[in-house]
Amino acid sequence: MAQTASDMNSAPIMRRGFIQFLLGFSVISTVVGIVYPVVSYLLPKSTKTGAGDPVEVGKVEDFPVNTSKVVPVNDKPVIIVNTKAGNIKAFSAICPHLGCIVTWEARKGSIFCPCHDGFFNPVTGAVVSGPPPRGLPEYEVAVKEGKVLIGKPLGQLYGG
Repeated sequence: MAQTASDMNSAPIMRRGFIQFLLGFSVISTVVGIVYPVVSYLLPKSTKTGAGDPVEVGKVEDFPVNTSKVVPVNDKPVIIVNTKAGNIKAFSAICPHLGCIVTWEARKGSIFCPCHDGFFNPVTGAVVSGPPPRGLPEYEVAVKEGKVLIGKPLGQLYGG
């Protein structure tokens, strides 16, 4: 059976159309792959809780005396410290010197920045020693029905 001229021409057109489809698909997916991250970066994220809404971070039992815990509050790290029974304090866990995350130094009973050996008072957030230019901002703390709630920052910075 011999192929006619029209049969021989139809195969290359189908192949050419398929290659044009693949080329168009790859161009569109490349453009979307570049534009989507840029747009998602520029548009603000929506949060479930408002900036001033208290956030539950655990029960009172989760914070034994002379311990601390770093927890996220409205997408920011906050260090919760229990220095005395029932005296739970909350401070920003971001060191004002270079933005490192602070930890608890149980031996010294202080909040510690491991980046440049800075120490903070666990009751006031003030700088005890080291290079930080100011203390840690304090957050509102409330205990309701055995649960620890962290509110908005108090807005005051303690000097060293």
